[in-house]
Amino acid sequence: MAGGTISPKTKTVGVKIRALIADDQPLARARVRRALRDEEDVEIAGECATGGEVLAFIRDQRPNLVFLDVQMPEVSGFDVLRALPPEHRPAVVFVTAHDEHASEAFEVHAVDYLLKPFKESRFRLALQRVRQHLNARDPALTNQRFQEWLRAQEQGSNRLSRLAVKSGNRTVFVEVDGVDYIEAAANYAILHVGTTSHVLRETLTHLVARLAPERFLRVSRSAIVNLDRVKAVQPAVRGEYIVVLKNGKELPLTRSVREIRQRLEAL
Repeated sequence: MAGGTISPKTKTVGVKIRALIADDQPLARARVRRALRDEEDVEIAGECATGGEVLAFIRDQRPNLVFLDVQMPEVSGFDVLRALPPEHRPAVVFVTAHDEHASEAFEVHAVDYLLKPFKESRFRLALQRVRQHLNARDPALTNQRFQEWLRAQEQGSNRLSRLAVKSGNRTVFVEVDGVDYIEAAANYAILHVGTTSHVLRETLTHLVARLAPERFLRVSRSAIVNLDRVKAVQPAVRGEYIVVLKNGKELPLTRSVREIRQRLEAL
C-alpha cells in the first residue's frame, strides 16, 4: 500500500467515530489508544482481547470502526468478520505483525492496515482514510465486495500448500499434505510431520482458516488433524471420544463424532 503523510489537524467533518481497539496484547492496545488521544472526533468505545469479546462487543455496541488484530485467541480477526452479519460490520483497520492476509483483505473490505510497529504519521494517514470512508461509504457495495472475498476464501483460493518454518538460520518449507496433526502451544502451533516437529508462530484459528477443509479438521481447541492420517475414532472414558492416528497418536475429540465420521467417509 502506498504510504504518505498527513497533518494531525487534517480532518473531514462528518460522522462521529466510535472506535473499538481489538488486540490480545495490552501494549498494542495502549499504542493505539495513545495514537487516538488527541483526535477530537474519535471516541474509544471499548477494548477487547479475544475474538469472542470482539464479536459480542460489535453486536451489542455497534462501533463504526474497529482497529483489529488478525491473530487473536479463540477467534481470529478474519473469523470475526465472517461471523458478523452485513449490517453489523464496522469499518476495519487491521493492525497486525503479519501483513500477507491483511493486505488481501484490504483489497475488498478493510479501509487500511497498519503493520506493527507503526509510525504515528502512518496511523494518522489511516485515520484520515477512515474519515473519508465513513463519510462517503456505500454499505451495499462494501458488503458485496466482502461477500465475494469470503466466497473466494471458502472455495480455497487462499489455501496453504506449504508452510515456511524457521529452523535456526534456515527457513524450511513443510508440505501441508505431509503434516499428521497440528498442536496448539499458546500462540504457537507445533507441526507434527512423521517423527519431526516444527514450531510455527501461528494460532490454530489462523491456520485452520487457510487449510483445505476437506483435508483438515480441528478436533479440539488444541489440535487439527490431517483426515488422511486418521485410523479410527473410538470411545474413551466418561462418554468421550478420541481420534487415533495411523502412527498411534491419540487425540481428544471435543466436537461432533458424527461430523468427523461423515468427513472421513467423504474422503
